[in-house]
Amino acid sequence: MSLEALIRTAVKCFAVFFLVAGCAGSDALVVSSDRPQQPVAAEMKKEEPAKEPQAAVEPAPKMEIRQPEEARAQDNPETQNSTTAEEDCPDLTEKALAMIEEADESWKKGDIEGAIETLDAAYRLVLDTNGDTESARQKDDLRLLIARRVLAIYSSSQTIRANGTASEIPRLLNADVEKEIRSFQGPEREFFLSSYQRSWLYRELITGELNKAGLPPELFWLPLVESGFKVGALSRARALGLWQFIPSTGYKFGLVRDEWVDERMDILKSPQAAIAYLKELHSMFGDWLTVLAAYNCGEGRVLRVIARQHINHFDRFWDLYYQLPNETARYVPRFLATLHIIQDPAKYGFELAEALGVSLRYETVTVNKVMKLSDIALKLEAPQEAINIMNSELRHKVTPDREYAMRIPQGALEKFNQVYEEIPESAKPVVRFAQKTFISYRVRPGDTVSSIARKYGVTVKDVNAANNLGKNNIIRAGRVIRVPARGGGIASPRQAGAPSSRAAGCCAGGVAIGVYQVRAGDSLWGISRQFNVSMEKLRKMNQLKSDTLQAGMKLKIPCLKT
Repeated sequence: MSLEALIRTAVKCFAVFFLVAGCAGSDALVVSSDRPQQPVAAEMKKEEPAKEPQAAVEPAPKMEIRQPEEARAQDNPETQNSTTAEEDCPDLTEKALAMIEEADESWKKGDIEGAIETLDAAYRLVLDTNGDTESARQKDDLRLLIARRVLAIYSSSQTIRANGTASEIPRLLNADVEKEIRSFQGPEREFFLSSYQRSWLYRELITGELNKAGLPPELFWLPLVESGFKVGALSRARALGLWQFIPSTGYKFGLVRDEWVDERMDILKSPQAAIAYLKELHSMFGDWLTVLAAYNCGEGRVLRVIARQHINHFDRFWDLYYQLPNETARYVPRFLATLHIIQDPAKYGFELAEALGVSLRYETVTVNKVMKLSDIALKLEAPQEAINIMNSELRHKVTPDREYAMRIPQGALEKFNQVYEEIPESAKPVVRFAQKTFISYRVRPGDTVSSIARKYGVTVKDVNAANNLGKNNIIRAGRVIRVPARGGGIASPRQAGAPSSRAAGCCAGGVAIGVYQVRAGDSLWGISRQFNVSMEKLRKMNQLKSDTLQAGMKLKIPCLKT
């Protein structure tokens, strides 16, 4: 039985419990999951219901002939059925309890699927049995007991182990994971191998932080999928560093960004922030694969997908898989593919040798002087690359003009103190940003992105990028958009009355009426502005019933007489 089926069974039983609790009153048996497990038979013991006092019976008339008890029972079908139910009730209880005890034994042996199947059979037995009020109470108790058992078994497979280490990430191998393995074996082989070699720089540091937090050690390989273990990796979404934090998430978890440092690249603070984020997501979703998906695309996106599910069992990653963005849908299989290759590289055709002599062991020294990292490395006679990585949060490879805890190679503190005064003070770096000039333009009725782009001599792509427009390029009248400048100058529309190149072409030869072929993105308003003629005149000349134009249609254009 799959995990999804297990969950469905648990929820089905739990739902029945609430239904029964609402209908059966307060007689239902309550079994606390917090107390130690007791033998099943002990849980089912109940006091015999108190017999109601019987009302006094008036003496019968002397002329009445009373029937024997057995004869009256045979004549009354309801009494007969009640007697049969009372005889069947102990059998039902004994059979169900025996099956629950059998499920307990399977659970103790680790056979979770067998335990669930046995409980499912016991549940069906209870549902198929009819009886009187007393047997109905026992059925309700059995239903509740079965539901508790299923939930207890399921919870035991999801909880954190006693030593504080979270349960391992399931190493599933399906078609999607195999596809990513083939990608690492083929076109991305060099990426995988180089990322693996870089991983040795950070292994000791990151695994130590994961162990302290009690998280699965497999999460060490997350940066391979995120950034290829490149400390300065920057994505199109402006996510930066080994753990690919966007600015807002980095700020949420305490990563500082200013003119000197960006701690999203910090080799110690960024994994600590990532661990805090992963723990928060795990407390939210409880399933590591869903946690990874949320880490990639944001918990808000995953929660919205879950809210759209409308299914009768708990959501897990593979329930959401096809509704997530493509990048996120690939992200989790890529991570699982990485785990499979790391676990058995020879099976997948890899030779993953340990990188010898690579270490980021450091000690910290407080400085308060602007210095280039290259000058510090030179004075310490240490590899500049190592100094750069240890202090990778420095945006300009220069220490700030304030107190700063700098990392230097382990064992170099004494020498650093000796040469500190010899390290030249550097000038504060001047940051020049490549700036674009924009103007603000209020969209008018009939405007399109294409017509505005032509009007200001820029491309549709430029206007889209400046305003984060989607593929549909939809703009509405009244909206203010940004139009990039041409060639770094100030964007300006064509002057009224100045004929465009198209107008000059249409009216070449001194004709009174030219012909213009409508292009994609044209509007009647845009054409009227281009040819300096009113929209009303264009409508009359071309007998237009509406302002809607189709690409390829030809319009008569009155040519300006100069």
